[in-house]
Amino acid sequence: MRDLAQVLPADRGARRVLPGRLDHCDALLTSVQALFGGSFDPVHVGHLVVAETVGEALGATIRFLPAREQPLKRTAHAVHGASPEQRAEMLELAVAGNARLTVERIELTLPAPSYTVRTLRALAQREPGNRFTLLLGADAAAELASWFEVDALPQLADVVVFARPGAPPPRHPAITRSVEVPALDVSATMIRERVRQARSIRYLVPDVVRDYIAARGLYRK
Repeated sequence: MRDLAQVLPADRGARRVLPGRLDHCDALLTSVQALFGGSFDPVHVGHLVVAETVGEALGATIRFLPAREQPLKRTAHAVHGASPEQRAEMLELAVAGNARLTVERIELTLPAPSYTVRTLRALAQREPGNRFTLLLGADAAAELASWFEVDALPQLADVVVFARPGAPPPRHPAITRSVEVPALDVSATMIRERVRQARSIRYLVPDVVRDYIAARGLYRK
């Protein structure tokens, strides 16, 4: 039986989530489509462990949502190390064989920068009647107050925050639940730096992603 205590609303106790989740009218849904957005530059084992853990906890299918261009990167005049298509291709390779995980490329077709509310509206137009769950890490959730049109989020998706053990999730009116995930000390920044230094990234990314990076000479500069 799934441990329901690890699926918590933002301010209250455990909430029923089997076999799907409850919507705002307490109507039981039979499936959950959760969106896990980010740069994924590149995707690594930490991303995959989070997706598998949260997907299991929520009974959800996880759609990785690679950003075409994240607003914060534009503000900081930073650039992605790999192109949007390359990042999506690495995700496709990483999730192959796992029916719980898929890749959603819609942000690659939308104007930059990739604002979440615009993406959710585009998905709602493409898939009317489907209610999405938006997955956020604690760092991203802590910045919700500064997000573009953040007040529109509750009408577009249920916001679930994932956090490391013992780390209280940020509080924001849009956040409905938190899920505890394993703490893995790995980041895309660290992987890019190791590649630049010609150091091994074995076991930090799936082998197929490591081979893709090497074959295309990504992150060497």
